[in-house]
Amino acid sequence: MPGPHGPVHAAEVRANPRAVRANPAGPASAPVSRRALLRTLGGGATAAAVAALATGCGVPAAYIAPDERGAADRSRTDRKLAFANWPLYIDTDDKNKTRRPTLDAFEKRTGIDVRYTEEINDNDEFFGKISPSLMNHQETGRDLIVISDWMCARFVRLGWVQEMDRARQPNVTKHLDPLLRSPHFDRGRKFTVPWQSGITGIAYNKKRLGREIKHVSDLWADDLKGRVTLLSGLDEAFGLLMQGDGVDITQWTADDFHRMCDRVEKLVDSHHVRRFTGNDYIKDLSSGDVLACQAYSGDVIQLQADDPDIEFVVPEEGAELWAESLMVPNLARHKLNAERLIDYYYEPEVAAELAAWVNYVCPVPAARDILASSKDEELAALAEDPLIFPDDAMRKRLVIARDITSGERTEFAKRWNSLAGL
Repeated sequence: MPGPHGPVHAAEVRANPRAVRANPAGPASAPVSRRALLRTLGGGATAAAVAALATGCGVPAAYIAPDERGAADRSRTDRKLAFANWPLYIDTDDKNKTRRPTLDAFEKRTGIDVRYTEEINDNDEFFGKISPSLMNHQETGRDLIVISDWMCARFVRLGWVQEMDRARQPNVTKHLDPLLRSPHFDRGRKFTVPWQSGITGIAYNKKRLGREIKHVSDLWADDLKGRVTLLSGLDEAFGLLMQGDGVDITQWTADDFHRMCDRVEKLVDSHHVRRFTGNDYIKDLSSGDVLACQAYSGDVIQLQADDPDIEFVVPEEGAELWAESLMVPNLARHKLNAERLIDYYYEPEVAAELAAWVNYVCPVPAARDILASSKDEELAALAEDPLIFPDDAMRKRLVIARDITSGERTEFAKRWNSLAGL
């Protein structure tokens, strides 16, 4: 499902509450949703990407059988690894931006040279970039990639990623958050391992609104008419809105989806919903033009540093937990090295260092105790932040939504995009 939305590490937020990650489309005036970036650029997608997306919707010829996914692994003799990730999604040394402390420590410990590239700016764009190789049974030149789980589901269905050997990953087996262990698209996490996680919930300005928000239905109160925004992306928005209708989003149906859309359509027609947004809801909420909105937990940590009156809510009926996950693409030449790096980031001490920098929901709950024991007060405080380590009450209300299948996507996207004006 949805993925992260502009990671900024803790030290940077403290130094500059308005700091945001670099926007590949232009000046960094406000965070831009990675998933929404290319959508907002309109016709910016290449013809190859469009063709690849069509193939990703389920053309049988694109499927790769399990016995055709692997290649001769050179890991033991070729101490290398190509790792593709999003911009600013790993810890960086404040004094030397070319240094990545946790990654540098892995290289020193193992002797494995990691070629780390920040080349993923949008799920659809990256899918279009590497899908021609994958569907034609060719190497991608990458041993490890990180994409949002809703897109991971497409890769898994197409057979474009390799099953991992958990015998080589004792830390993943021991420390992966139970809430993230078995999403609908990858039962038991055989093909994917969360890099970081997050929550789609509700953000609002409690002082300006003058009351609390506890339910999705609270967004539809008369005093919020024209002061509410919803997320524009189908994959980002639908889960929380269905939960507001009392739907179990682990097993939602087409009827549930269309009933939710009927409700949203009435709210749009009555001008209750101000507009649909990417991450630009941050600006609307900060300025007061909007009092409440669908929001991502990682963004709200940044907002709260600037305005403590902004709160993030996991509604009583629940909220959606999502992840962006690591995968080993087909024909990767350094699978063993990739599996070793994944397991390294599941050591609680390493996970704590990464969580302190990116400020997303940490997929390694044991990292909380590491931060809590820190002599640095600011680091210790992160252990108590429920948007990094959800407390027990919040965890009971978090679920991973069933993904939209390839057969459903065309119909559902058409309906949703007409509502959102995309």
